[in-house]
Amino acid sequence: MSKRESASCPRVDIGGQAVLEGVMMRSPEATAIAVRRPDQSIVVKYEKTVPLAKKHPWMGLPVIRGAVNMVMMLVSGMRTLQDSTAMGGLLDEEPTKFEKWLSEKLGKGIDKIVMAVSVVLAVALSLLLFMAIPAGVESIARSAGMGPFGYTLLGGLVKIAILLGYMALVGNVPEIKRTFQYHGAEHKTVYCHEADLPLTPENAQQFTTLHPRCGTAFLLIVFIISILLFLVLNTLLPISNYFLRLLMHLLMLPIVAGVSYEVLKGLAHSESKVAKILRWPGLQLQRLTTRQPDEGMLECAISAMNAALYGLPDHAPRTPEGWAVLKSYAESDPAYVAPRPEAVSALFSWADPSAESESADGDEAAAEAPDSGNGE
Repeated sequence: MSKRESASCPRVDIGGQAVLEGVMMRSPEATAIAVRRPDQSIVVKYEKTVPLAKKHPWMGLPVIRGAVNMVMMLVSGMRTLQDSTAMGGLLDEEPTKFEKWLSEKLGKGIDKIVMAVSVVLAVALSLLLFMAIPAGVESIARSAGMGPFGYTLLGGLVKIAILLGYMALVGNVPEIKRTFQYHGAEHKTVYCHEADLPLTPENAQQFTTLHPRCGTAFLLIVFIISILLFLVLNTLLPISNYFLRLLMHLLMLPIVAGVSYEVLKGLAHSESKVAKILRWPGLQLQRLTTRQPDEGMLECAISAMNAALYGLPDHAPRTPEGWAVLKSYAESDPAYVAPRPEAVSALFSWADPSAESESADGDEAAAEAPDSGNGE
């Protein structure tokens, strides 16, 4: 099937992620990343993917698929950030002597070392903020004589408060603020696709930055489901030891993520009044993680969307890594027709004043020259 033929295929759900100076879009069969470089070109990476549920059907079962998706989001999310950093040229800088020494000692590229350290630190910080601290608050409240309902609710509220504070704090960092703008561009472009409108910055800009299938809403649902689940568990099986309580939170995380995923999908695809009321808090939370994007950010998101749906444009030049380099987002559209070389040459010749001047001078010189056609 050609790209132009595939443009008439039924619409499919697309998910995405904001990255450094760009956007990642994922369709059921492919993942595409589009990054804006300092020279204003758009670099696009395309990769075919096979969902785990197709390889292993049991991974697509309700609840289980949510737990699997949580793990895949963590793994692919960090990999996507690494790819976007390389695509933007941020890894082209000369490494320091320490970085070279560390790379030689460990036998790995410095980018892989940095990414591994980042993953470890991110996981450790998440466990500290959203498990260790809330569990500690619950233990203190329990020691003070508070019942299971009270200290479980308190621990859950502490989690939500930490989440809100963290999002509000990092949103003031200039680089993160730009990433939040790309997050908004991703949502607007997904809305534009879902509305079956042509993918242009003008069409996408009219939509809101708040989307019901956003990962930010998923986090809030996870915390709410966690509170409800542990209200039951702490009542039926109260545990006084802090470390055992922390371990129980860790062991229950896949179940919480799986149930939360099903709730998110159900709310996102329902237009009932109850669903709209229940998803409202998650939408409002996105006001902390999205910002209004500019036109260039929407162009990146559109380029990623088109690539995820139709692949890389055939006419676009490639980098040694196989990435496509676009001068305009319009080149990612499957209906785009690249101008013929002779048409481009004629256009530049017509637009070049010096060419016109030289042509005029040549005509005048020809008129003034003696007629050499008459023999003597």
